[in-house]
Amino acid sequence: MEDIECITPDQAGVARGKMMPSSKFTSNTSLALPSAVFMMTISGDYPEDGNGFSYPEDDGDLKLMPDLSTLTAVPWEDDPTAQVICDLVHQDGHAVEFTPRNVLKRVMAAYDRRGLKPVVAPEIEFYLVRKNPDPDYPLAPPVGRSGRAIGGGAGYSIAGVNEFDELIDDIYHFSESQGLEIDTLIHEEGAGQLEINLRHGDPIELADQVFLFKRTIREAALKHDTYATFMAKPIQGQPGSAMHIHQSILDKKTGRNIFSDENGGETETFFNFIGGMQRHVPNALVMFAPYVNSYRRLTQGASAPVNTKWGYDNRTVAFRVPRSDPAARRLENRIPSSDANPYLAVAASLACGLIGMKNKLKPDAPVGTTANEDEIDLPRGLLEAVDLFEQDTELREVLGEPFATTYAAIKRAEFETFMEVISPWEREFLLLNV
Repeated sequence: MEDIECITPDQAGVARGKMMPSSKFTSNTSLALPSAVFMMTISGDYPEDGNGFSYPEDDGDLKLMPDLSTLTAVPWEDDPTAQVICDLVHQDGHAVEFTPRNVLKRVMAAYDRRGLKPVVAPEIEFYLVRKNPDPDYPLAPPVGRSGRAIGGGAGYSIAGVNEFDELIDDIYHFSESQGLEIDTLIHEEGAGQLEINLRHGDPIELADQVFLFKRTIREAALKHDTYATFMAKPIQGQPGSAMHIHQSILDKKTGRNIFSDENGGETETFFNFIGGMQRHVPNALVMFAPYVNSYRRLTQGASAPVNTKWGYDNRTVAFRVPRSDPAARRLENRIPSSDANPYLAVAASLACGLIGMKNKLKPDAPVGTTANEDEIDLPRGLLEAVDLFEQDTELREVLGEPFATTYAAIKRAEFETFMEVISPWEREFLLLNV
């Protein structure tokens, strides 16, 4: 290898870091990033002080600590290049509380103290779209090998997947070179919308995989003169993109799934986990739906759930219990959108379930009917979601106060930036009518 990229996810899940010649890299290489990198909005701005958040006056350095278990190739680079995911520590060596990978590690430590180990399996949806360098123009579906633009309604269509054979081959090749294991790949309902399912495993490892997958898929698409986007709702009139998270919890000593008892039945702990999800996921929504665009996906009558109901093999509820044998009993959180930072979405989801188990929260009765046309149980916009997040002291305690105040400040700043933009809707309906 000639070069090595030392990368870490910021609050948006964007890869930040430094590149160096591989000859200079050792396990104790000293690298640093400014703390401001993890207080920056998606548009490169910084939040105002307030509500518990204060911008560090010195903007001091945070040390990058490579996790050598994540060292892999960067297969799309022309020169031989490797990448390694890093954690952030302060100068005295203790973990930085507000960086996403460390937030997930904090939640995992809370489970570990109870003798438990979560297992997750994410499913990530995304769109392939025509290259669009001008943001004033709407996105359009790509042209596949047939020479025609892709239409909607192609859910699970093999022909839809085959339209992008060469691009998908590159996704597989790039993934294999990095040790990323794709379980299945399907064409979803949207025009040019695909979904990748990952094998279940350790939450930190799976969040790392999603982090690397997003980068991989974008690079594979660019190689074929196409964009891949993980926006929650990139195309008006088309379905949104989700990042569903399947979750189960193991007893560390026995390795047994604590959602099932010795006879294969559901445990009280399983229902407590569901109760925690129902009670606290609305307060954590800002971590599952982190941008203004995310809420365009969460609308009544669409494929995305806008409720806090649960049910057995019911895709219209927020929390679905898939059909499985007792050892694989799990709960699927169907609320997160694909624009969510995978570390923060997994951390928030597991935190909600943990609070439910600790407080022995009882769930509502399961729902067996269509629920996504019922009254909306979730915040309808970003600011409302931030307000609920700030009010949930139990959730903030599990995630850590330094993260909670930083993240809320960033989201408020992003909303203010969005409010500066005049939309086509305003020009269409207000220009000559009001």
